[in-house]
Amino acid sequence: MSSLNCVTAPQPSPHPLTDDSVLDALGADLRAAGYTTDGVTELLGEDVHAALLRGVWWPALAATSETSVEDDEVPLATVIRLFLLGSDEPETSVAQAFPTSGVDALIAEGVLIRLDDGAIRANLDIRPHADETHDYLVVADQDAAMRPGPVARDHVLGIGGASMSLARAIIREPARRALDIGTGCGIQALHLNSHCDEIVATDTNERALALARATARLNGMSWDLRAGSMFEPVAGERFDLIVSNPPFVVGTGSQDYIYRDSGVVGDALCEQLIRELPAYLNPGGTAQILANWIITDGADWRERVAGWLDGTGLDAWVVQREAADPISYVSLWLSDAGEDEQATARRGEQWLEWFDDNDIVAIGMGSITVRAPEAGEDREPDVVLEEITGAGEEVTGPEAQAFLARRRYLRETSDADLLDKRLSIAPVMLEEHSLPGEDGWQQVGAAVRRPGGPAAVLGVDEVSRALLAGCRGQVPLQTLIELLAGFHGVDAEALATAALPVVREAIGRGILYEAN
Repeated sequence: MSSLNCVTAPQPSPHPLTDDSVLDALGADLRAAGYTTDGVTELLGEDVHAALLRGVWWPALAATSETSVEDDEVPLATVIRLFLLGSDEPETSVAQAFPTSGVDALIAEGVLIRLDDGAIRANLDIRPHADETHDYLVVADQDAAMRPGPVARDHVLGIGGASMSLARAIIREPARRALDIGTGCGIQALHLNSHCDEIVATDTNERALALARATARLNGMSWDLRAGSMFEPVAGERFDLIVSNPPFVVGTGSQDYIYRDSGVVGDALCEQLIRELPAYLNPGGTAQILANWIITDGADWRERVAGWLDGTGLDAWVVQREAADPISYVSLWLSDAGEDEQATARRGEQWLEWFDDNDIVAIGMGSITVRAPEAGEDREPDVVLEEITGAGEEVTGPEAQAFLARRRYLRETSDADLLDKRLSIAPVMLEEHSLPGEDGWQQVGAAVRRPGGPAAVLGVDEVSRALLAGCRGQVPLQTLIELLAGFHGVDAEALATAALPVVREAIGRGILYEAN
């Protein structure tokens, strides 16, 4: 966290890190210092690092002090204190940490600033980031907790909850061409690089493009970075995969901060993005987008978002993860800007008045996954809209990929074909729900749940529970139904008619699948 040694920092240059030689030298210094996720964790210790991730700073400050580190750890400790803790550091220590790039060059390139007392402070947020197979460096602007005063209008967000939620949700199928709309610091493009041959990344913010370029070069990558809004920079082009974490914040249409405000009233930007997707997706192409949508008094959010998809011809899986009340929603976004209390109160009051004038009672937040039909495919689009709010039920890439595959299987498999299939049940848990009564506990319901799957739960009665238990991939579904019908003394055809919708839902939820 920044010390009390205050300085009026200059407004961020719109084009930091333009000198490739300095950028390459910076990368070499950071690597030499061991500035990776594992390196930071090892120096701080797992408990201190975990505390830092929760926003508790002081243990990390103590762990990186001169008395706590060995001589060969000083460069890494200095880098951590500069970029992760916002500390003001002596120039001698900073020079030791950056022997190749040099302090003066980093100041000239907008990475560091020199304070009036000669101490050095970071002017950018540069931090390690890792997935299962790669370790990266990400360049962004410092958030409001790391510097005094409000963030700049062209502030570039770093790694945040929304960006990581989208990154985890992306289907990591190999793709020839991918498009990242509103790339910001480049976090989505960074992950796309592992499975996409060509990446086009766009943004309206020139500063964001400059920092995305720095992120790419530090990681040995090259993206086609283009300035412009929405699909303007890629007019006439098509892609196999489109991802976007756009400035989706629902508001009056003002654009106080580029990273959050679209300049479009309400949720119209997200609607426009969805409606224009078909013109830019290749046949069978996929798009995955984070979005916010308006919920008015008495209205079903599904109807609003379904309206965005009408006429697009796209298959879609829309998941609402949260519905925030206006005060919570506005407070969330105001806290990011770092404005003083009076400015925050004034802006918040105006924002809430606009919500009230437009009869907005909540804002839905979630993800939209769509897939274009294959070439020559002529059918009604398959659209599923659902609310999934449970912890541990977030949409992930493997789950999204499996969901789309299951929906395709259900479309292509008739009831008659399904009865001939041998089905297996996934690893599931049976949950029984009981209430106390005069005669003890009385069961009032039961459900089968696939742990970890978004909305992977299915209510069951005695017959459907027995049917699911019998799905061991050994006999056709028709045979199981006939056995159950004989046991319960009911007509097999009638039981099949009643069971098939349950079986289809179980397949759609990943609870049942066709045995090999």
